Amino acid sequence: MSQDTSNALDTVIGGGAVNTVDATQALQDAKQHEQDGNRLAAIEALRSIASSNDEAAFRLAYHLDLVGEEDEAVSLYEDLVRRQTRPSINVMLNLAVILEDRGDINGAERCLRQILDTEPNHERARLFMMDVRSSKDMYYDEEQARDMAKRNALLDTPVTDFELSVRARNCLKKMQIRTLGDLLKVSESELLSYKNFGETSLVEINQMLTSKGLRLGQSLQSHYSRMRQEIYDEIKGKASEAVLNKPITQLDFSVRARKALQLLGVHTVGDLATRTEAELMGVKNFGATSLDEVNDVLQSYNLDLRTLE
Repeated sequence: MSQDTSNALDTVIGGGAVNTVDATQALQDAKQHEQDGNRLAAIEALRSIASSNDEAAFRLAYHLDLVGEEDEAVSLYEDLVRRQTRPSINVMLNLAVILEDRGDINGAERCLRQILDTEPNHERARLFMMDVRSSKDMYYDEEQARDMAKRNALLDTPVTDFELSVRARNCLKKMQIRTLGDLLKVSESELLSYKNFGETSLVEINQMLTSKGLRLGQSLQSHYSRMRQEIYDEIKGKASEAVLNKPITQLDFSVRARKALQLLGVHTVGDLATRTEAELMGVKNFGATSLDEVNDVLQSYNLDLRTLE
């Protein structure tokens, strides 16, 4: 057994250990068998106390995996996850390895996400997550792939293929909205904020999207997630991560402005910097006074609201 493995085993000590002479002796015997290279004897020693001792359960699962008893190893790891208030990182990592080997990519990703949610800088988990996500891209269902291809083809359909008024068509062209997919990335308030784009054009577009089972702003959440990351990269010299992650609740906003931002899903300064003036003004009860508050706060951090190209 390698020194790293021994250290990992020795660190997985949960809260369920039974402090009896028999349990202590069984664990000591198992460790001695491990040092002697007698894995089967270690397994037998650990079985007697694994149900009530987290360290023994972890060691047993580890050895069972090495001798090919994956099902029992997974069962033990999953039981540890259930009975520990905060599952050990080594438990989650080992379980993720087995699940990934068995093709359960989503299960492995869940285990790693649980680690990274509490320790985002855990190097091994981060590297493994990249491998898992790469593997995930390789597993796909043919039917799902066909559906995705159809959806992508639909979203790539030019807006010029639909019967829209000249005014609506010209406005979309000037806003660089060329496909149905582009329309899913803008909100009603953004369209209405554009010069010469009125309610009639909005009705046209909504009817056209509804006929395809789509709606304006449908892709905004993922769109904003990517955009937030891009904005963070662009403004590293202007604001720190601490500023971008600062909760809106800690800022000096009026009750009206704060409620409007919550309705829009804005929770941090970074979230706020990804929004446009049109989005904010489109929220009920958000007026010029609230907009001034937002601009003042952002400017105090050397930031601004996003502007449409």
